[in-house]
Amino acid sequence: MMSKKNAEHYVWGQQCDGWFLEQSQERIIIHERMPAGTSEVRHMHEKASQFFFMLSGIATMELDGENIQLHAHEGVTVLPGVPHQMRNDSEESIEFLVISTPTTKGDRYPV
Repeated sequence: MMSKKNAEHYVWGQQCDGWFLEQSQERIIIHERMPAGTSEVRHMHEKASQFFFMLSGIATMELDGENIQLHAHEGVTVLPGVPHQMRNDSEESIEFLVISTPTTKGDRYPV
């Protein structure tokens, strides 16, 4: 059984957390937490398609120059080649799942 409690943990960016729930060449599933006012670096993937699913809070996802808000229990797919950036513009931490197929390891390019 896999949970956030026993998953491999890492810290990224500005004090953001990630937990690897599944890692393989075919798919990677990560539970992430972003404190208020944090963001990831705008980037894209050549091969990986990603699905972001909000567990709690409100996130801003910039997709190819357009901002959309994601609330708890909402998700969005980001296709390969689409520049994107997840931000937490709110005053509370947010948590979400990122499901990438295939893995994003070695497939992340700043834009």
